[in-house]
Amino acid sequence: MKYFLLICSFLLIISCKTETENVNKPTFIIGKWIRLNDKEGYKTYENWNTNFTGVGYTLKNKDTTFKEIMSIVSVNDTFQLKVEGVNETATFFKFTSQTDTSFVCENAQNEFPTKIKYYIENKQLKAFVSNDDFSIDFVFESVK
Repeated sequence: MKYFLLICSFLLIISCKTETENVNKPTFIIGKWIRLNDKEGYKTYENWNTNFTGVGYTLKNKDTTFKEIMSIVSVNDTFQLKVEGVNETATFFKFTSQTDTSFVCENAQNEFPTKIKYYIENKQLKAFVSNDDFSIDFVFESVK
């Protein structure tokens, strides 16, 4: 009976931790998004899944001109935005602030961007990527 209670307690602790991690992740980002402020002739999309993995890509006509794979992961109990497909190795941006409708993540060692902010405003997903010298604003609406 002792072993049964010990195993049940262990499973309960593990299941609670996993649920808590997902609750704290930025659920506002989940969905399919299309960029509203793109250059003429281009269409940029971001698709975020419930497991906090996503893909961002830009099309010119039917050709893919840019693609990145993104995921929100926990590293040493800290959320990080992991970006793959842009550089030879994955780039990690550590979360430096987070609310229910926004998060900021940073990597001072990366050339561009060093800072990424995602947030919801007026039912639009917005992203602001920057370094000390340059920034780009992204405004997305939900794809129905």
